[in-house]
Amino acid sequence: MTKSQSALYKEAGVDIDLAGELLNRVKPKIAAARRPEMLAPIGGFGGLFQMDLSKYKEPVLVSSIDGVGTKLMVAAMMGKYDTVGYDIVNHCINDIGVQGAEPIYFLDYIGIGKLRSPLYEDVLSGIADACKAAGCAVLGGETAEMPGMYGNDFDLVGVITGVVEKSKLITGEKIRPGHVAIGLASNGPHTNGFSLARRVLFQQRGYSVDTELKELNGESIGEALLKPHTCYWPAIREAMKGDRVQLDGIAHITGGGLYDNVPRILPKDVNAVFHKDLIQDMPPIFRLIVEEGKIDDAEAYRVFNMGVGMVWFVRPEFEQEAIKICAEQGFKAFRCGEIVEGERKSLVV
Repeated sequence: MTKSQSALYKEAGVDIDLAGELLNRVKPKIAAARRPEMLAPIGGFGGLFQMDLSKYKEPVLVSSIDGVGTKLMVAAMMGKYDTVGYDIVNHCINDIGVQGAEPIYFLDYIGIGKLRSPLYEDVLSGIADACKAAGCAVLGGETAEMPGMYGNDFDLVGVITGVVEKSKLITGEKIRPGHVAIGLASNGPHTNGFSLARRVLFQQRGYSVDTELKELNGESIGEALLKPHTCYWPAIREAMKGDRVQLDGIAHITGGGLYDNVPRILPKDVNAVFHKDLIQDMPPIFRLIVEEGKIDDAEAYRVFNMGVGMVWFVRPEFEQEAIKICAEQGFKAFRCGEIVEGERKSLVV
């Protein structure tokens, strides 16, 4: 592209030179988030990843795609973008982790109205750091600067692939009446329910991200909302080792809450019953949103995770060991329900 053509494209709202400059600033971090199976550095037309299939008898690839949603708008209000990289990576890791899959590579998509610094570098740095922490490679990505489409906002999407031995797949089909539900605590809304949270706290109540309320124990509203999505893979990985515990089903509690996510893994002849009074250490941001917005519990437990970011289903004899494994990996866990005969429904009582 000639200088004049480049200048015309820049005048139209797309700055190719800036994109390259900003990417170069974070390339060392991205390069550190790699695995030996990668055959080339990122930047090619396609990412190359050669799996060592000798480690598996029947390897199964598990893939998922998701986005951060309007939590990005809270990040913009705070001018803090590094945590949303963790959000997208950890959300995706959890989505394949519930089936027992080890995350092996990740790709990101950023769609933005106007490319700018430090937003771009912060987002990519968060992605790279989160992938490195989980032992997952950043295999590639796409950034699309689209003037006139996103305004001053942006969108962030992640695609992940993992692998699991077929015999170790966690499907939920073994869940039977008498199984117990182990809740793994969340640190906040994670990446779901932000459209309702923003409406209640910012539009209806007139709070700002800097507002500090006694109910939040010294945190600002923005800080409470922006805590990054918890990655539960270390606990799942540890639980899958040896015979300390048998995980018969796992549900990642995202959009739809306990009501909609748990039935996705239940056999057709059982129900899951959750008890609100058994949920421990619920982050206070949930009660603030519910009370300020006059939201009934039925809707709250369908929109938000309400303090339960993931649910494990185990036989009663594995309950204490499952909780112990979670604690060893730094996660608060507690019994929050049980399985009864039913018709593939989730109940919150």
